Amino acid sequence: MSWTKVLASEALAPGGREVVKVGKQNILLINHENQLYAVSNTCPHLKMPMKSGKIEDGAIVCPIHRSAFDLGTGEVKTWCPWPPGVGKVLSMISSAKTLPTFPVKVEEGSIWLDLSEA
Repeated sequence: MSWTKVLASEALAPGGREVVKVGKQNILLINHENQLYAVSNTCPHLKMPMKSGKIEDGAIVCPIHRSAFDLGTGEVKTWCPWPPGVGKVLSMISSAKTLPTFPVKVEEGSIWLDLSEA
């Protein structure tokens, strides 16, 4: 693993979100129920930012097309659940893809990410 320090741990309060740039990647850090998660800030479907997405049942929901991704694994929980017709059209644009996630840890008062598999 190759850990990169990205943020002071006190900068991400419970319920907080912060986008950090590491190289060319925008990573969304989420402190949900005192658990830290690191996911790509770019939805794999329409390439829109995920930061304002709601968190429901352990998943982050894309604010644009409502696909939901597991916070821990990035696996698709629901894909384009819009009304009939609209959802089908959007799902044809791109098939279901996982949201990239990254290992995260807190050490020495800082939040660290491992992007070695990114």
